[in-house]
Amino acid sequence: MSDPQRDLLRRLFDAAVAAADPRLCVPAHLAPPPPPGGRTIVIGAGKASAAMARALEEHWTGPLEGIVVTRYGHAVPCERIEIVEAAHPVPDAAGEAAARRILDLVGGLTERDLVIALISGGGSALLALPAPGLTFADKQAINRALLRSGASIDEMNCVRKHLSAVKGGRLGAATWPARCHALLISDVPGDDPQVIASGPTVPDATTFAEARAILAKYGIAPPEAVRRHLEAAAEETPKPGDPRLARVTNVIVAAPQRSLDAAAAAAREAGLVPVILGDSLEGEAREVAKVMAGIARQVLRHGQPAPAPCVLLSGGETTVTVRGGGRGGRNVEFLLALAVDLRGEARVWAIAGDTDGIDGAEEAAGAIVTPDSLARAAARGLDAKAALAANDAHAVFEALGDQVVTGPTLTNVNDFRAVLVV
Repeated sequence: MSDPQRDLLRRLFDAAVAAADPRLCVPAHLAPPPPPGGRTIVIGAGKASAAMARALEEHWTGPLEGIVVTRYGHAVPCERIEIVEAAHPVPDAAGEAAARRILDLVGGLTERDLVIALISGGGSALLALPAPGLTFADKQAINRALLRSGASIDEMNCVRKHLSAVKGGRLGAATWPARCHALLISDVPGDDPQVIASGPTVPDATTFAEARAILAKYGIAPPEAVRRHLEAAAEETPKPGDPRLARVTNVIVAAPQRSLDAAAAAAREAGLVPVILGDSLEGEAREVAKVMAGIARQVLRHGQPAPAPCVLLSGGETTVTVRGGGRGGRNVEFLLALAVDLRGEARVWAIAGDTDGIDGAEEAAGAIVTPDSLARAAARGLDAKAALAANDAHAVFEALGDQVVTGPTLTNVNDFRAVLVV
């Protein structure tokens, strides 16, 4: 099914994703090569890391060697850098083995050597090496509990850092005394390098006490080994000023705001007024949907914050507290809640999707809402409110043929939302 509004929304989404393409954003930020005799070691983790490695290879004339780990299905062929695939969002043994190999690779380097770290969203789960005394099963259990709890990405990463041998600056510290140049694609609200992939090359300001408090906040009872590890707090993550991180630089090469700007430019070309509401909106997906519906109604009734036709653009990462047995997905949950709240408003369309191409565990980036979404769902015997209560929005949009399917985009700058008011 196609109409001008659908096509326009898809163009906006595609423009946002294209702005974060590693082929465009990596080459401009490469580090100077090491002095003669020095090695260049490439390491990395994240959904975009393989594409970043390919872009690096295409623009680096000297010797290169290294390993990066990406999500299954996100690999691209490289000639000099080994690409390893592992599981996301719940880590697996392949990610653990890759993290151990990466840590071994950067050990024993000298001041003449250069490490290039390619870090993007998803790297926290993919770079999964437990701290001493913890097992891989311990980390998997905590990850699953956090994913279902409604915890924010900042909170999840705080806990992960304090259960890891590589996160929270530990990987960066391991590269000492080599120079480490980290290129980061941000998928987190606020673009805080400490949070992107749990900050493996960045000093960490969080503490063991905060990690314990987060588990308590969400009523998560950790495995006994995890409880003992967090209580002992034997070795804190490297903090700002740690001399082992003195030769590490961290550069953000792509971020949600740049993608929103690209979508806004595409909207202006189409004759719309773009209104960027923020690149770091957080909260429960269905609550964010209520706010967006309210803003859309304000446009229709009062011409604020802009008169129609306009498009409301936003990024960030909502959360879903899983209560039902459905297939999940924060973007489709946002969209279904938006449709329910708008109640068939004739002048509003919307798109929302994860810029990595996968909304939660589903092989769809997101979906599109039209004024007749609820009516078409009812005609197929689908109860939108019941599906929302069961966290099963994917089933509704799949039945309607309204999913946005891109396949892996090989980048990741968090979620993209556009609400079109005509």
